[in-house]
Amino acid sequence: MKGRSNLRRVGTPSQGHANPFGATRPAGDTHHTTTMADAVRRCRWIAIDINASGFMLLFLGPPEEKRRLIHGFDADFPTQSAVSRLVATCLADDIACRISVSTVPLWWSSGPEAASHASFHALEWCEGPISGPHDMSGIVFPVHADRGQSGVVIFTGDDVTIDNGLLFETHARCFALFAAVTRLRPVDGGSSPAISKRELECLTLTANGLTSEEIAAELGLSVHTANQYLTNTAQKLNAVNRMHAVAKALRLGLIE
Repeated sequence: MKGRSNLRRVGTPSQGHANPFGATRPAGDTHHTTTMADAVRRCRWIAIDINASGFMLLFLGPPEEKRRLIHGFDADFPTQSAVSRLVATCLADDIACRISVSTVPLWWSSGPEAASHASFHALEWCEGPISGPHDMSGIVFPVHADRGQSGVVIFTGDDVTIDNGLLFETHARCFALFAAVTRLRPVDGGSSPAISKRELECLTLTANGLTSEEIAAELGLSVHTANQYLTNTAQKLNAVNRMHAVAKALRLGLIE
């Protein structure tokens, strides 16, 4: 491995490429994470700092099962994006084995013409290219937490800009983020609940005190359909009733 002297900090996106997430991390960021929505915001700030256009956090499934990647959240939180499904499917077999024994970051590229390709190639403590989706570039940060929980934080985009110094800083932030997320949602081998937009709307109106009849009238549904949406949501959140589902959804940041 080459030496790590003369490391240069890469500028933030405000000094170069435009970032789809908007402004850079607030100067007063104190990294408080009490809900999943807070965790998503932290991940978004990391993505901004390396000029990534997308991000996702995935858990590694329990060792007694076939090692698979379980969705935690992505840039489309509280729903799951098609991109994260594609990445998890493409990378599962390769990185699930690697991250159980190593924390070395991994990368893939959409091609030599991508700015990310040159940035990743210059990294000294990073392995790649691995096999990933052909139409995007990405970098994978393996992470671990208490009780043997493992996973990855992945950033995607063809304009990712990162050098060796920023690589280590970003990896440390990913470790801290993952530790916070596992305290909020210890992985149990089940996948993250895929709650639809309509189900969230019904749950939000329930949190606001509306009855099933009022929800149905507000959304143009039948009472039966409104109740079914609420039942589905309670089951997905492993809640005993709709009010328990509201409490869980508020804690996870799914509704406000």
